Amino acid sequence: MPTFRTTDDVTLSYTDDGEGPPVVLVHGYTAPATSWALTVDALLDAGYRTIAFDRRAHGESETPAHGQRMARHGRDLGELLDHLQLDDVVLVGASMGGNTVWAYVDQFGPARLSAAVIVDQTPKMLNDDGWHHGFYGYEPANAGTLFAGGVPDTGRGRTVDRSASQMLRLVERLGAPPAFRDPSAPETLPLLADHARQDWRDVVRRFPLPLLMLAGRESQIWPCEHAAAAIADAPRGRALVIEDAGHAISFDQPDRFNEALLDFLREVDATTSVVPSPAHEATDAR
Repeated sequence: MPTFRTTDDVTLSYTDDGEGPPVVLVHGYTAPATSWALTVDALLDAGYRTIAFDRRAHGESETPAHGQRMARHGRDLGELLDHLQLDDVVLVGASMGGNTVWAYVDQFGPARLSAAVIVDQTPKMLNDDGWHHGFYGYEPANAGTLFAGGVPDTGRGRTVDRSASQMLRLVERLGAPPAFRDPSAPETLPLLADHARQDWRDVVRRFPLPLLMLAGRESQIWPCEHAAAAIADAPRGRALVIEDAGHAISFDQPDRFNEALLDFLREVDATTSVVPSPAHEATDAR
């Protein structure tokens, strides 16, 4: 995989394939860039340049003790765009990768972007009197302890065995299971804690570009209503719930996910007069 060096001296990896309008895929906590393989294939077939990013301490990127906070991960994403000299980019962030997108926008603004897609990630994980769309059971009383050992099992949502056949497709595509990192590794627990404390709702409200918030109907970690609540005041926001999907929508329902993504990208292309080639027809993902 190609790499680049960040301004705080960390080597980060990414994939970069195809030509056309650029789409940058940012995956969630512990996941590698290669876990986007089925989506990468769909995007390449549709004529998009597709970049999948290994955030620090993920995939083949280095795992430093420093920089394990969302602000730095957002800066890393910005430095990737700088390194590749990308503009008019669609950022697609799943889970923690979604809030990495907001960490980028918060620091650098939307000037280099054409749109964003956030995949089953609430902008505020802590539940309180004014927000009931956070991580199940995460309240002010346990805010300092719930994620101390990793991501707790909520006992809710879609069971893993229901996604086995779809995961097999990914394994067959890659030749081996994607190499997820240890979710309780001491190097990244500070990142998880920082992630859980953040509130990106003001960034979502100020985002002026097309925005698609996807949610899994059977997400294991928060209510699917988070997507509609998040875009309530976003000027160009849209929420879509994917049926029969848990938190990992692109694993549980890769075809529906890809259809929804491609439908949205075609709409973005139409408003910016950028038409990828070859054209790819997709059906409604609902």
